[in-house]
Amino acid sequence: MAHRPCPFFDPGTQSSNNTLGILQLKRDLLIPTILSSEPSTDYAEGKVETTRFGTFPHSTLINQPWGTQVLASVVDTGSRGAKGKKRKRGKEEAGKEEEEDEGRPSDSQLVKAATASSGFVHLIPPTPETWTLCLPHRTQVVYTPDYSYILQRLRARPGDHIIEAGAGSGSFTHAAARAVFNGYLGQDVTRYGTEDSRRKRKTKRYGRVYSFEYHEQRAKQLVAEVESHGLRDVVTITNRDVYGDGFCLPSSNGPAAHSSDAEPDADIIFLDLPAPWLALKHLTRSPLPSPTATPAEGTTPTPFRSPLNPKSATRICTFSPCIEQVQKTITALREYGWLEISMVEIQAKRLDVRRERVGLSEEGVRGANSSAATVKEAVQRLRDVEGRAKLFHGMQIEKQKEVMRKVEKVKKGEQEKKGSSSGRDTDIATEKRDAQHKINAESKDTLMSTLPPSKHDRLQQAKANAALRPAYKEGRLIHRTEQEIKTHTSYLTFAVLPREWTKEDEEQAREKWGR
Repeated sequence: MAHRPCPFFDPGTQSSNNTLGILQLKRDLLIPTILSSEPSTDYAEGKVETTRFGTFPHSTLINQPWGTQVLASVVDTGSRGAKGKKRKRGKEEAGKEEEEDEGRPSDSQLVKAATASSGFVHLIPPTPETWTLCLPHRTQVVYTPDYSYILQRLRARPGDHIIEAGAGSGSFTHAAARAVFNGYLGQDVTRYGTEDSRRKRKTKRYGRVYSFEYHEQRAKQLVAEVESHGLRDVVTITNRDVYGDGFCLPSSNGPAAHSSDAEPDADIIFLDLPAPWLALKHLTRSPLPSPTATPAEGTTPTPFRSPLNPKSATRICTFSPCIEQVQKTITALREYGWLEISMVEIQAKRLDVRRERVGLSEEGVRGANSSAATVKEAVQRLRDVEGRAKLFHGMQIEKQKEVMRKVEKVKKGEQEKKGSSSGRDTDIATEKRDAQHKINAESKDTLMSTLPPSKHDRLQQAKANAALRPAYKEGRLIHRTEQEIKTHTSYLTFAVLPREWTKEDEEQAREKWGR
């Protein structure tokens, strides 16, 4: 039996047609798209993704190694819009448009896109983490810091069955599917032979996620996403009110090989509901006592079915935004026999860890504070600044005096040479400019040789010194938390429901292990 490969389990080494790809514009800006090589009625280049960094035809994204930097293409997105959105035109304009359409390439042949002068994106494979950052939000999303802790605390492993109530946008659904996936039913036929494959199908337990969603429109959208992502053989979406109808599935739901009276046969429960305590009455191993236990005359009592796996303990987690919901949930868990109840609050923050180096010698060095480390260092810097200013002003005064002496010398020469031609004025002006340039050059050389080092010189020297020593070992190691919480606060309630222990189980245990 052939199965469509799921890019979340095995994306391969490169992108392919009709699979999900993620366009990474920035670290926190991702765009999901189903790659397609089919012709488009809108663009001669085929299906096109338009972003803030340029336009990217899918023909440039398919069969590319994951992580490739894809350059933007030149695509006319202005005059070729979607059908039905064009404004009404007269007969003459309509005739011109038909002539332009005749000159364009046919839909059966794509035009090779020309590379633009700027703009690019990175093509990365889909994972539950990247999908959480770019999925279409239909409800509040369970983010990576939350569901990673939840799956670890619930001990999710390949082959487990998970019940999820409140599928919402499908963030936890994708993460749970990856955690329990251990192969597709029937894929071992060619490897083990016909007889062995039948035995394998009967004994091997394949991981499944049974997701329930009350909102019909959201459930339909999630079914379409699961189908397009290749998760149909692992995830089952059901539109149901679990408060009243419970979690058991009829035998006609899902593939026949997976359907039995024991579905969903769950090992793990995750409830992201407004009132999770109302759904706990359906998560028991035996029927609850009812005041109307005797059936009416002429009716057949409905046999009790538990959605839980009878062969192992079941672990549960409820996701609640306020403490009042947690209190009601814990009360219901105790009433229905759940044990090891605990509550965890998730608050995700980023830590900025670095080494702090202080001193004027660290001026301009990255990660260092260029303030004075000691009083002696601060006084020396003040002396350098004041000495540089004093010497600079002194040189300015000396330069002005030198200029005045040159001018006086020139005037004196003019008086000695009376009666000269009128062109002498030009020569005098030239001599004045030359004298001024010479004085400026001499003053600059003298100033540079006597002044303390400038800020530019200090920065260059500090960077040169930093490259010659292990700066990562110097200074004091400090850390700083973010001022604001990036992910929303949540309360996670965990509990365990042990498996039933009958007299037969007790006798078998005594025979095997003794008293």
